[in-house]
Amino acid sequence: MPVAADPIHEAHKRRRTGGRSGNKRRGGPVVEQMPWRLPVNIDRPTEPLTEEGVVRLDNACMRILEEIGIEFLHPEAVEILRLAGCTVNGENVRMGRDFVRELVAKAPSSFTLTPRNPDRTLKIGGNTILFGNVSSPPNYYDLEIGKKVSGTREQCANLLKLTQYFNCIHFAGGYPVEPCDVHASVRHLDVLFDKLTLSDKVMHAYSLGKERVEDVMEMVRIAGGLTHEEFDATPRMYTNINSTSPLKHDYPMMDGWMRMARRGQGLVVTPFTLAGAMAPVTMAGAVAQSLAEGLAAVVLAQVINPGVPCVIGTFTSNVDMKTGAPAFGTPEYMRATQMTGQMARFYDLPMRSSGVCAANVPDGQSMWETEHSLWAAIQSGTNMVYHAAGWLEGGLIASPEKFIMDCEVLQQLQRYMEPEICDVSDEALAVETIREVGPNGHFFGVQHTQDRYETAFYQPFLSDWKNFEGWEAAGGLWTPERAHVMFKRIIEEFEAPPMDAGIREELESFVARRKSEGGAPTDF
Repeated sequence: MPVAADPIHEAHKRRRTGGRSGNKRRGGPVVEQMPWRLPVNIDRPTEPLTEEGVVRLDNACMRILEEIGIEFLHPEAVEILRLAGCTVNGENVRMGRDFVRELVAKAPSSFTLTPRNPDRTLKIGGNTILFGNVSSPPNYYDLEIGKKVSGTREQCANLLKLTQYFNCIHFAGGYPVEPCDVHASVRHLDVLFDKLTLSDKVMHAYSLGKERVEDVMEMVRIAGGLTHEEFDATPRMYTNINSTSPLKHDYPMMDGWMRMARRGQGLVVTPFTLAGAMAPVTMAGAVAQSLAEGLAAVVLAQVINPGVPCVIGTFTSNVDMKTGAPAFGTPEYMRATQMTGQMARFYDLPMRSSGVCAANVPDGQSMWETEHSLWAAIQSGTNMVYHAAGWLEGGLIASPEKFIMDCEVLQQLQRYMEPEICDVSDEALAVETIREVGPNGHFFGVQHTQDRYETAFYQPFLSDWKNFEGWEAAGGLWTPERAHVMFKRIIEEFEAPPMDAGIREELESFVARRKSEGGAPTDF
């Protein structure tokens, strides 16, 4: 194919629907996927910092908190921290390092999140690494449409179906694409209803003001069939906030953060710092600023509710210094993630990172950038990986083809972490089998192989291992085209998880009542 040709665009022009092989019905599931499990990262983390480096980075972080301070654009948050002993000057809050260490130490090093289906309970912390769906893009792209469009509720629901379908996706983050055809005042009600009825995995709430957070907590409580006391007794859901870098926490996110803290739900703080724009151009400086912003929010949560679970996140990358555009999946992003992981262990907090890319379509660039960021998550000891499937254009586009392509990578990474591959038992070392075969035989027919051949190696659901002639004879489908065919079949055959009819009716009534009350206030 000529270098100038775009295979996705050409596929759209040809109105490809998968060809003979793509449309062939095999009678079984669309994807022969791995079972649901909570993957355990068995690798030692990559730690680029020396012991002295950790101390120096921590000291820089503490100096930011002590000498420069963080702006809290929420009067109640400022007053809470003032009463706790912080130095306040208007909205600027400075806090001593001993105070920070004491408060951060109250946060647990691990905790659980229990959704409406307790079989989907997640452990956050330790060596567990969990993956979530793409969240919050305003735009959507698939091969059938062939262009970038504003997201709709139907597209959002279809991506939620993929979230539920794939066992390698553990939690349902924010809206997988913003349904721009639903007014912002009631969008959270419709999307949460769809999320709770199409999925039984752990749910997320946007911290964007009182109404949205309170509505989502109530809907999660109803969906779980819980009393208010049962909901508050253990984390059932989580929120993620981003600081307004540099050095600020805004009103809506702080408001949601405090409401969730009071009810003991999961709290994730992820400063979004782009080195060279919103943080120093050096990665160590950007990481120090990011950690200071995150730890300040953790301190506030622990003052409000000592022991409430908190996760420190990283979204530290760099900008393209030629254009100012965000860059993702870069070497600098990988190192920043590794450094943040090292510091998260120093503070004994669980960690969040992301699977991200700057590519505009599901092509080779999109996969190498996302896989770089996913490897950084593994190397850093990340516990929650946001945007692990479906992200394009720096978070501005959600794509079902990219979602499925990423799930192939996630399954392969999960297989990579299985300890069976590294087994050195006598059976695995197979010395007697080597003796049996000797220098002139082969291993295909020996009993050792026959006992294991079906499970010895990972079998991809999306990769095509045929030679060129076989691939061409089967329709010559490029990877995004194969993913598109799978997407269509998954949506066609999707079955929502069961929900008690009475609970569904209660959810419907709640949504209807809150819509009649106007939902969340907006200025349009």
